[in-house]
Amino acid sequence: MNREQPDLAPLIEQAQLDPHRGQEAVQRCCEEARHYGFAGVCVASRWVDTARRQLPREGRGGGRCPQLVSVVGFPFGAVPPAVKRGEAEAAAAAGADALDVVPDFGALADGDSGTLLADLAAICELGLPVRVIVEVARLDPAQLALLVEVSLDAGARCLKSGCGFGPPVCASQISQLRELVGSRAGVKASGGIASTEHALSLVEAGATLLGTSRGVALVQGQRA
Repeated sequence: MNREQPDLAPLIEQAQLDPHRGQEAVQRCCEEARHYGFAGVCVASRWVDTARRQLPREGRGGGRCPQLVSVVGFPFGAVPPAVKRGEAEAAAAAGADALDVVPDFGALADGDSGTLLADLAAICELGLPVRVIVEVARLDPAQLALLVEVSLDAGARCLKSGCGFGPPVCASQISQLRELVGSRAGVKASGGIASTEHALSLVEAGATLLGTSRGVALVQGQRA
């Protein structure tokens, strides 16, 4: 590994969000995260309890395991606020350490910042670190700027570039997001991170976390 490069492993949150995969895939995801020293594991709320059993908060020798992240309102955010809050509460009760939350994009489209703020604040009130999924590739600059400010006002600690099901995230999008966020919060890059070079370009652009299902390949590529 080039010593001038940041080590990718501690920045990776290994994701298992394929709705057609089951318990075995979730368990494998957790095992890989522990083996490679990833920052975390990101799963659907349905699988938080399963993943928590694989990732005890205190690892062997007193070391800390990868943190457990649950998505909420995933992937569209188009559910009533009470349903989204209920999912967040269930994930927290099952042992999630952090929440990746899809905001109310309908409210954003209508310019209804009050509804947008209330939707996110209700989840931030639970006390877990919240990352808001902003879908940077689909928003115009004014919408993105509004969503970032509302998210931070609500108490979000990180902005995530997308749900990972759209086009690959690019360095210019992360730079744009970092410019809006400044030093007020983290930036999680997610979506189609297919190579070590791609991952490193996102970190250089300002990403503090990388959400990917390809974490193993990225780390192996860097260490080869």
